[in-house]
Amino acid sequence: MPLSDTINADITTAMKAKDAARLSALRMLKAAVMNKGVEKGRDLDDAEVLQVVSSLVKQRRDSVDQFSKAGRTDLADKETVEITILEAYLPPAASLEDVEAAVAAAIAETGASSPKDMGKVMKAIMPKLAGKNADGRVISDAVRRKLGA
Repeated sequence: MPLSDTINADITTAMKAKDAARLSALRMLKAAVMNKGVEKGRDLDDAEVLQVVSSLVKQRRDSVDQFSKAGRTDLADKETVEITILEAYLPPAASLEDVEAAVAAAIAETGASSPKDMGKVMKAIMPKLAGKNADGRVISDAVRRKLGA
């Protein structure tokens, strides 16, 4: 079953359960997926839907940071709940060992030796971690540590 169909089925379930928070988050996700589909001029495949989900999670994390700094814990809590709901659609997070192994392999592959080579290393790592839920910030921190930045 395609991921977009799963999201639609979950919206129906949330409606029947009268789960307002879940329903709101899923409708927002469906709208984002539909907008991206219109932008591309076709239906999205599962990989593209996962990209939309991960970008929404990233936006929510940024919002939580901003709301926390502003002292708006009510809004930060709402965003945290949405993150939890959206993360259910993402694959399991890449472990720290997976990230470290991908970083080491990419450094060896590109022959990187200094922090100036970080862009080449990041470009080589991302395809290795495709399909895994890997946070770009964690990856870049690992690359910096290995390259001695």
